[in-house]
Amino acid sequence: MSGESTYQPNNGFTKWMDTRLPLLRLAHDSFVDYPTPKNLNYWWTFGGILTFCLVTQIITGIILAMHYTPHVDHAFNSVEHIMRNVNHGWLIRYIHANGASMFFLAVYIHIFRGMYYGSYKAPREVLWILGVIIYLLMMAAAFMGYVLPWGQMSLWGATVITNLFGAIPLVGDSIATWLWGGFSVDNPTLNRFFSLHYLIPFLIFGVVILHIWALHVPGNNNPVGISVKSEQDTVPFHPYYTVKDGFALVVFMILFSYFVFFAPNVLGHADNYIPANPLVTPAHIVPEWYLLPFYAILRAVPDKLGGVIAMVGAIFILFVLPWLDTSKIRSARYRPLFKQFFLIFVVNCLVLGYLGAMPAEGVYITLARISTIYYFAHFLIILPLLGLVEKPREIPESISASILPETAASPAE
Repeated sequence: MSGESTYQPNNGFTKWMDTRLPLLRLAHDSFVDYPTPKNLNYWWTFGGILTFCLVTQIITGIILAMHYTPHVDHAFNSVEHIMRNVNHGWLIRYIHANGASMFFLAVYIHIFRGMYYGSYKAPREVLWILGVIIYLLMMAAAFMGYVLPWGQMSLWGATVITNLFGAIPLVGDSIATWLWGGFSVDNPTLNRFFSLHYLIPFLIFGVVILHIWALHVPGNNNPVGISVKSEQDTVPFHPYYTVKDGFALVVFMILFSYFVFFAPNVLGHADNYIPANPLVTPAHIVPEWYLLPFYAILRAVPDKLGGVIAMVGAIFILFVLPWLDTSKIRSARYRPLFKQFFLIFVVNCLVLGYLGAMPAEGVYITLARISTIYYFAHFLIILPLLGLVEKPREIPESISASILPETAASPAE
């Protein structure tokens, strides 16, 4: 926790403002003088990178919405208009389209880092749950945004995914009809998806504020996975981590810029540059790369309803992860068995992503079923058992002792 505020207003205006609306004090205590564990590595920089991605998506999205026409007869042409006629429209659209991929790349690294270092364990369960909510909202926004260009993959991707709701007993058909605004994916569907795609990023921004608030209550986790025990374990957030996060952000922006300027369409699908045609079905309907693991799980189950349950369950199981992991040790640094199973889990997720892009036939569907079983087994069997049978390594007495082991033997002041 941050403890007592150290903010000191330095002029008449800041003193006047501080007694009425202490926003500067809040910013100072949260992002300047906030005591942060001194051993955070570069895996912790992705929180700031994700904030950058969210702001970038909101700004570019607002500009694109000024020129986009949410109508099935004009949507595709309005995107071409943005690309060809709007000043720097091509740049804004490529930043927004590739920004979604960069957003998910950063969030997956952020999630796996949290899983590896046990950032979901007490007292950070609410922090983790808020993060999963952000992830769900990101998936919803990304899916709806993929529909807006109204190309072939937009139309048929929306048709496949919305039809899944029809598998829900009793209310499925009603939900699908409500989503469509009619009896098939058409203009009302596009209007609804555009409205929700515009709204959801602001919901994400609100949950991010709660996420940061929940982070500042127990404080940051750290690679050692032990709590802060003295001021020697921390450093002020600024300048130590602002500089570190800034450097990581620059490196990330170089990668981002490569896709925007040199390979802007490599992460998309060529069929989406063909206008939507409800009479012509693409040979292979696939979602964006960041949704492929769940698409593989969906297709791995032969029953439609079973596939929907498995896909939804694969996401919602993350909500109960803090209670499935029975180990008292947070960090995988001191859990040799967990470290091995975690590596297998990451590889399994990558395999699911690959299989999601392959045809649902032959060996691909067999491998998808094996990978799906292992995905759920990791959470429901392996994690609970590891907490009972694993013998963890000895953890340091403090964060400082983990960095400078000789300090562990020094007398306390």
